[in-house]
Amino acid sequence: MMSKDVSIETAEPAAAEKVPYWDPPPAPVLDTSELKKWSLYRALIAEFVATLIFLYVSIATVIGYKAQSNNLQTCTGVGFLGVAWSFGATIFILVYCTGGVSGGHINPAVTFGLFVGRKLSLVRTVLYIVAQCLGAICGAGMVKGVAGGDLYDALGGGANAVAGGFSVGSALGAEIAGTFVLVYTVFSATDPKRTARDSFIPVLVPLPIGFAVFVVHLATIPITGTGINPARSLGAAVMYNMAWKNHWIFWIGPAIGSTAAALYHKLVLRGEAVKALGSFRSTSATV
Repeated sequence: MMSKDVSIETAEPAAAEKVPYWDPPPAPVLDTSELKKWSLYRALIAEFVATLIFLYVSIATVIGYKAQSNNLQTCTGVGFLGVAWSFGATIFILVYCTGGVSGGHINPAVTFGLFVGRKLSLVRTVLYIVAQCLGAICGAGMVKGVAGGDLYDALGGGANAVAGGFSVGSALGAEIAGTFVLVYTVFSATDPKRTARDSFIPVLVPLPIGFAVFVVHLATIPITGTGINPARSLGAAVMYNMAWKNHWIFWIGPAIGSTAAALYHKLVLRGEAVKALGSFRSTSATV
């Protein structure tokens, strides 16, 4: 009896069991069969509505903040920090709500990055981006309707622009870096290894994505107003209609940043570059 007790007390804890995970195969570049599935159109509706809500809440916050600043009431308003929280918290909520339907992209840069990472087909990528842009325009239009056209235009419409004192190159670099952080977080949060281990805590996927949006806004608002989302930049620009100068920055920057993040995650963090090199060496040796 004593020996049994001792063995229990001195026994080493069992090694943690490995949680199995499954890597889905790369998405086909062209998959027109998706056009026959209701799940695609349901996802498009979810992306449209989510992006509409995102633009409505975030741009309304920006307009309110600027209105308070002009009236010297910044201490009673949301402030600079509140604007960043508005963007980040809204993304957290919307990714949580739509993640199971469309993946909760709400951003053409995220969609494009996932396409580069072979997570989406070209058909779904293009349709997602169209739905997101239309939703963004409608969301910004709602803000303009609520605030009134004159006030909306007087306060800049929440549109992105290169701030005074910063060059176009600096703004482009800020958009690239900010989008890289966001898309890198998306890939890390949705990695099959991580989701297999943490699937019992569903908020762990949208939470870091929302925080990524928040911290990037803190860093980039003074430079460009923070785009990192071409749909957000397009929606505000269409409604304001005076923010087209250097608008290309808010498309090219996110495209470069999302591509870099997708390749970094795929080739470096998931080791596909090393695996491909090892496969090449083994093939060469057999030859």
